[in-house]
Amino acid sequence: MMAEYAAPRGTRDILPAETQKWQYVESVFRDMCALYGFEEIRTPTFEHTELFVRNLGETTDVVSKEMYNFETKGGRKLTLRPEGTAPTVRAYVTHNLGAVLPVNKVYYIARIFRFERPQAGRYREHTQLGVEVFGSIDPALDAEVISFAAGFFREVGIDQFELKLNTIGCPKCRPEHRKALLDFVESRLGDLCETCRDRYERNPLRMLDCKEERCQAALTDAPVMIDYVCEECRDHFAKVRAYLTEMAIPFVLDNKLVRGFDYYTKTAFEFVSGELGAQNAIGGGGRYDNLVEEIGGAPTPAIGFGLGLDRLLLTLDAMQVQLPLQPRNAVFVAGLGEAGHEAAVKTVCGLRKNGVAADMDYTGRSLKAQMKVANKLGARFVVIIGDDEIAGDTVTLRDMSSSEQKSLPTSELVEYIKSR
Repeated sequence: MMAEYAAPRGTRDILPAETQKWQYVESVFRDMCALYGFEEIRTPTFEHTELFVRNLGETTDVVSKEMYNFETKGGRKLTLRPEGTAPTVRAYVTHNLGAVLPVNKVYYIARIFRFERPQAGRYREHTQLGVEVFGSIDPALDAEVISFAAGFFREVGIDQFELKLNTIGCPKCRPEHRKALLDFVESRLGDLCETCRDRYERNPLRMLDCKEERCQAALTDAPVMIDYVCEECRDHFAKVRAYLTEMAIPFVLDNKLVRGFDYYTKTAFEFVSGELGAQNAIGGGGRYDNLVEEIGGAPTPAIGFGLGLDRLLLTLDAMQVQLPLQPRNAVFVAGLGEAGHEAAVKTVCGLRKNGVAADMDYTGRSLKAQMKVANKLGARFVVIIGDDEIAGDTVTLRDMSSSEQKSLPTSELVEYIKSR
């Protein structure tokens, strides 16, 4: 019989065999955050629509095409969060976190929603991991966030990646570049795709990010931001590069690199992997020194980094990285017959009380069938209890990794397993 319902298009079910991978990567991320002094923040799944429209930029693809909007009975317009930075900034402002510490370092693991075309590694609901730092303009902080990201990728097994780096200036120097870019593109509009022609009027900087070959060809010699940045931005970017060099973090300058939202300033960076074809970005971030003020807070410089967990796991699979996953149950207890079943219940309870992950059969299967289940669960040990074991107050212990089997007094079982 076929299921009457399936997961909506662009979403998917993450089943137990896969969630182990998710949990492992999330645990590595949390450990890295602790190492760098980031504390977790959790924000609502939905926010006021205006938060995203005003601060991500009305002309961005996310705001104009991809947001899940709805209206309350009272007429309030709300949106499922399409990214993690704006809600985190809103929480920073709402709770005046700047008065608590001069520099606030937070991280989040959040579900993100975007109505975009489903493809490899891109879903309409996905999980984003991110870090944000508020309160310092120091270029060393830019380098630290990039160092965090590079270290995290290496920790989960991605050694082959490329770090792209650029500066996209600030409100003081960006207008001059915008004018030069518009002048350059004006005679080439006919060579651009429809999306870029629309961006020409609304958000010309985003034309540089287009992946269409004809647009890339037409914009090969387009004016780049680095030639127009003010002295402050130029000095900041030079120091970021110097810190990264000192940290032995290789990077390539990409003058065409821009981020997808309007709030970014100065440093922009992106990590790419060749394992995902054209959609090769595995994470990125940058500065957004004006966003806190735009959302209603005091002027506060900030920088962040984010990545899609779904895409990261796809990259790990493509690279055939074997994650060091722990077995779901270290011990499986196989009880034979009614008395064996009762003894198995007691044994499982005793193991768990002593901190040993354990499970058992509840369907009255044969020993052979129970051994198959134990193997599927990845159990390291199988404890076998039948009439002979009950009579001798012993258990038969089978090591699934070596196929060795031995008899143990019941009283020694916990200590023996914990010592292995």
